[in-house]
Amino acid sequence: MNKEELVTAVAEKTNNTRKTTEAILSAFTDTIGEALAKDEKVTLVGFGTFQVKERSAREGRNPRTGEVLQIPAKKTPTFLPGKGLKDRIE
Repeated sequence: MNKEELVTAVAEKTNNTRKTTEAILSAFTDTIGEALAKDEKVTLVGFGTFQVKERSAREGRNPRTGEVLQIPAKKTPTFLPGKGLKDRIE
């Protein structure tokens, strides 16, 4: 499902217009992105948790040449599904 399909599905379930639903969805994703940029955790009970994890620096190899190279440390967004979401999938 892409963003357009998600907007359409949510608009139908909530009896809102697609334009209103798209604005709400954009505000939702922007707010989560802003919170993660501040290293805050966003928890939606029954759905899951969005958070930022720190990946440490490590050694890697260039697959073509086999040359050893350093991969720098970085922060990466992660999602941990909640119990409610896990139960729905199973």
